[in-house]
Amino acid sequence: MITTAQVAFAGSHSQIPEDPIWVSVCHVDRLVDSVGACALIDGQQVAIFKIVSLSDKRNYQLYALSNYEPHGKAHVLSRGIVGDHKGEPIVASPLYKKQYSLITGQCIDDEQFQIPVYSVKVYNDLVFIGPLKAID
Repeated sequence: MITTAQVAFAGSHSQIPEDPIWVSVCHVDRLVDSVGACALIDGQQVAIFKIVSLSDKRNYQLYALSNYEPHGKAHVLSRGIVGDHKGEPIVASPLYKKQYSLITGQCIDDEQFQIPVYSVKVYNDLVFIGPLKAID
């Protein structure tokens, strides 16, 4: 788990120009391609995933969602298996292999489960986690 003890700038509240307050988590290079990381932000565990384009390794997409897996009732999603379901990036829980969309947090296998998704962006090579996204 990424904490302020491990990364000097992690967890500090920073103002990104023209945006609400975001929390810096780590340098983007600290994230391993297609492997989850967990950050503790204001007492909440957030799973962060860096998915690299197969055609161009310099292009990547970041996703952030709650680390709590409601079916297994444990904070484990950052340890899940990353893949895709019909072209949509997903993470499969390491407990019961329930698949969750990295975009919406919706469980692919069981629609009664959905996990919160956070805004995420890179600014000056630092990963910032923002407010929860409103998912329709």
